[in-house]
Amino acid sequence: MNLLDYTPEVKTALEQKQPVVALESTIITHGMPWPDNLSMAQNVEQIIRDNFAVPATIAVLDGRIKIGLSQSELEQLAKNENALKLSRADLAVCLVQKKTGATTVAATMIAASLAGISVFATGGIGGVHKDAENSFDISADLQELAQTPLTVVAAGAKAILDIPKTLEMLETLGVPVISYKQSEFPAFWSANSGLKAPLRMDNTKEIASAHTYRRALGIKGGQLVANPIPPTHEIARDTLNPIINQAISEAKQANILAKDVTPFLLRRIFELTDGESLNANRELMFNNAKLAAKIAQFL
Repeated sequence: MNLLDYTPEVKTALEQKQPVVALESTIITHGMPWPDNLSMAQNVEQIIRDNFAVPATIAVLDGRIKIGLSQSELEQLAKNENALKLSRADLAVCLVQKKTGATTVAATMIAASLAGISVFATGGIGGVHKDAENSFDISADLQELAQTPLTVVAAGAKAILDIPKTLEMLETLGVPVISYKQSEFPAFWSANSGLKAPLRMDNTKEIASAHTYRRALGIKGGQLVANPIPPTHEIARDTLNPIINQAISEAKQANILAKDVTPFLLRRIFELTDGESLNANRELMFNNAKLAAKIAQFL
């Protein structure tokens, strides 16, 4: 069954075994407002090209999985206020019903793996939400990392999450968590979380080799490369924590649940930081795209 459509640029790159970097699309539809989302997406793609790799932004348009988007498709998605937020559970239904949806980390990993892409850049992964012992709100991203063989470059887990529990679950699932060029695990908008990273690597070729060795060993799943936001663009944890707590409290009061939680929290934090979180989000995404392109050179 043919479910994938490729842009000519991506198709040629894969056929010629050139480095390709997958990109998710929920950061476009649910993570940033128009027109910042389009500008960010275009800049991320260009950064990957500037670092000698080919970008493949992934989304579902009219029931087809798009491996790479044309400029008109990218703009169409960025303007779409009704795009579904797709994960492993609802990707197939979206295709059957021929709808349009943006792919989360989990859905992007599934599509990228089908396309033969090994490296994926995102902002931050989902994980265990705070108060998950009561809500059971745990992102499907973690299970996907445990079973789909991609190297995922992110600025750690989103700071709105329970990061210690997220790290514990990743360890339980057997997912390598590799901090890049520092021993502390980064916390999305902040370069440091106060938690020691399980693993550290300072060399992109070694990171790529770890991906290859896992495949050779028959170990399923991927690896998470935690790339800290550049210090010049980070927001200090002490500044962020009260703001995050306020946003979480407001989400509970408004009875915001499941897939709606993260978009609500990101929007409120953007408002409460007077847009500073959006600037940080943009910069960490640029930084992750650059690192992912360098890793892809060796895969």
